[in-house]
Amino acid sequence: MTTTLPTTKTRRLPLVTYVLAAGVFLMGTTEFIVAGILPEIATDLGTSVANAGLMITVFAVGMIVGTPTTSILTLKLPRRLTLSLALVVFAVGHVIVALTADFTLILGARFLTALATGAFWAVAAVVGAKAAGAASASRALGVVLGGGMLANVVGVPLGAFAGQAIGWRGPFWILAALALVGAVAVYRLVAADPASGHTPSVRAELASMRDSRVWLVLAGCAIVCGSSLAAYTFISPLLTENTGLAAATVPLVLMAYGVGAFIGSTLGGHFGAHRQYPALFIAAGMTFLVLGALFLFSHYALVTVVLIFLLGLFGMATNPILIGKAVGYAGHAPTLASALSTSAFNLGTAVGSWMAGFALESSLGASGPVLVGTGVAAVYLLPLTVLMLKDRKEGALA
Repeated sequence: MTTTLPTTKTRRLPLVTYVLAAGVFLMGTTEFIVAGILPEIATDLGTSVANAGLMITVFAVGMIVGTPTTSILTLKLPRRLTLSLALVVFAVGHVIVALTADFTLILGARFLTALATGAFWAVAAVVGAKAAGAASASRALGVVLGGGMLANVVGVPLGAFAGQAIGWRGPFWILAALALVGAVAVYRLVAADPASGHTPSVRAELASMRDSRVWLVLAGCAIVCGSSLAAYTFISPLLTENTGLAAATVPLVLMAYGVGAFIGSTLGGHFGAHRQYPALFIAAGMTFLVLGALFLFSHYALVTVVLIFLLGLFGMATNPILIGKAVGYAGHAPTLASALSTSAFNLGTAVGSWMAGFALESSLGASGPVLVGTGVAAVYLLPLTVLMLKDRKEGALA
């Protein structure tokens, strides 16, 4: 009699995972491309660098407000239609930015683009997690969110190069065109919703938020992004004023951050399937230490570049784990939890970049935003500890 032993072969992720990652790549590029070309934007529009940074803050606010709102409004729509429409609206917002010189209108268009981005991210996370299955959900989310991290490796630096070479509006035209192509691809390649199965319900989505662990995850999402993005939003002045690097080298340093973020997101998704809390606590502690070191040693070029790489590595490693936990706690009604995770990330980005803008104009100068990020990072351990204790009580500790 022959006994067949179970295999430990890793299940291959479905194609839709990578399609969604490509869409998130575009979204991630537009959210942070401004960070690499802030001086060019400020000069062209006749405003200060700190004021131009509002293009990032307003985008984050749009995602905070728009992500849960659009997720509920589109709950009854086929998910592939929601994803495709989000990319079309995304393209329209970019065309407006590329055409106008009115800063108020530009901020409005960034807000519109953020609404579309939030809708896409929330639905993409749910589709990606469900398509991969419970056992591979965290890994799939690592790949989908890795599209945003890859944007920091490729999209943001290339956008910064293009912005310096052909004008800051050029990257917005390119992103608009790619989004329209992406809308067609997503509609054709994302599977239609099954005819039978769980029926989306606003009441069920709201009920899924009763678990206090979801809110602890959301607090963690806000804090981790608030700490990292406070420093990252104003990375250009830090590099040119403190470190003494030429503006032309800024995209290369952004690429180093992006490489770290991509690796961190991928590893976070991998470890999130098996050892969630060790990964969360190590990443939290290292983010705090890296930001503190960056504040102290930003006048040394090589050290600064290494620390920015590490900031991407540890600062973004927890994102797929946190979203995976929020979706898991929500059970059969995960859309709102996923949407609020995205909102929480951007709440942290908005508050962090807003506080960092004040710090930039203080006596601390370019070091101010990094100090803000360090202070925010110190708070991260609190919700993680409470969440771990609650999971231990529920018997769900990983």
